[in-house]
Amino acid sequence: MAYNIDVLIVFTDQDNHPTETERGWVEEFKKFLEGMLQQVLGEKPNILLKSEHDSVSGADLSQVAVLVPVLSPSFIESGECLDTLEDFFVSEESAGSRVFKVLKRPLSTTDQPTKLRELIGYDLFSLNIETDEIQDYTNFFTSEAERDFWMRLVDLAYDINERLIEIKFKDKKVDAQGTLDRRSIYLAETGHDLSIQRNIIKRELQRYGYKILPDRTLPEEAGELRKIVTSEIEECSLSIHLIGGSYGDIPTESDKSVVDIQNEIAAEKSSRLKNKAEFSRLVWISPNLDHASEKQLAFIENIQRDMASAEAAEILQTPLEDFKNIIREELIEVKLDKRLLRSSIPDDTSPSVYLLHDKSDQKEADEIKAILKNEGVNILVPTFEGELLILRRHHIENLRRLDAAIIVQSHVNEQWVNMKSLDLLKAPGFGRKKPILRKIIVSFRENNSNLEKYKDQDFSIVAGKTKTSLETEMKALVEEMKETVL
Repeated sequence: MAYNIDVLIVFTDQDNHPTETERGWVEEFKKFLEGMLQQVLGEKPNILLKSEHDSVSGADLSQVAVLVPVLSPSFIESGECLDTLEDFFVSEESAGSRVFKVLKRPLSTTDQPTKLRELIGYDLFSLNIETDEIQDYTNFFTSEAERDFWMRLVDLAYDINERLIEIKFKDKKVDAQGTLDRRSIYLAETGHDLSIQRNIIKRELQRYGYKILPDRTLPEEAGELRKIVTSEIEECSLSIHLIGGSYGDIPTESDKSVVDIQNEIAAEKSSRLKNKAEFSRLVWISPNLDHASEKQLAFIENIQRDMASAEAAEILQTPLEDFKNIIREELIEVKLDKRLLRSSIPDDTSPSVYLLHDKSDQKEADEIKAILKNEGVNILVPTFEGELLILRRHHIENLRRLDAAIIVQSHVNEQWVNMKSLDLLKAPGFGRKKPILRKIIVSFRENNSNLEKYKDQDFSIVAGKTKTSLETEMKALVEEMKETVL
């Protein structure tokens, strides 16, 4: 069904206390989430706020695609917030898959509402590892916030985007020419030592249009866990397993870990299929097993023995970056993006400049393009028309290919600039294999003082309003590229 409200954020007044800006914390969160979703959706989302005292009817909740409760101790104590949550769950059978819980303050699973316990949470508080002190982010542009708050917010935005895509394209299958292909991959849960690495791989695969399972917290009871894992692996054409030094959590009524059980179920599916092309397994084993327990080493030995004779299964014990490159090449570059890459990569080997700009800054971007046009370089530009996944793949392919990057700021806000700078920082995660020669922010605004902090990320700041300095900087960039790249 169609929904009039993309996202409804539910919160208590106590959690919307002022930050270092004039807005409250939840209002700031809404602004940042709205900006990020606009980038991935390609259009401005309709996001509404509902405090505990705002009235909302069942009819209104039926128009909400995604609900984001901002959890904290005060939320748990708010009868109004809990009522809204309960009303949303009864509004539609599939409502649970459309809830994304944000934790503004830490809450144990048992303290959370029952229907939210199995959902993946997004921690948006600051934890001082040395002192265990919990604090709110009040300044969202510190180095700590950029490392933690913003990355978690990116995760949240992409996951909400995934759900909105599923809602919009329900029961539709499309190909890589501008439609949607929702293929599923089972990315097995890992031991604690590899949770961050699993998350990095998950995000990259999602950005290329894959649906990643499991997409919620697995049950703690072995029988129910096996049932869920079996069902989700049946939906997938590939399972990926990361095996490190930790054996992983052992569910109740089992002597095997979650990591072990997932591998076992994937192996069972693979062995019973006559057509091995229908399902394959990819297993990575960490080269560093110095601190692995005897049980974990025995588990790894069993995997190696079983997979030695298994068809449609590959086991690798390489550096993790090499494994990620293999995933990229096999799943993304070869299968998913083959037609896209063939049509987008130029035949020549001239150095390339990626001109990152928003549609609202097209005029200013054209001024820079005019300077670069006759300098013998490839000018890479974003696209603004077409399906979201194709636009995102085009952007990522430009991040891989560029030799230098220019971010244009005129009408866009600082949040947009920050997102693009983060994309450049994360370019190696998209498969980039060489350093970026130069990174420049060209601002057409009167005051550029707020951009000074980007110099710490090796950006040069250029005033676009001064045409002479802009031409000088662009020509110096081209000369440096030709000397270094060619």
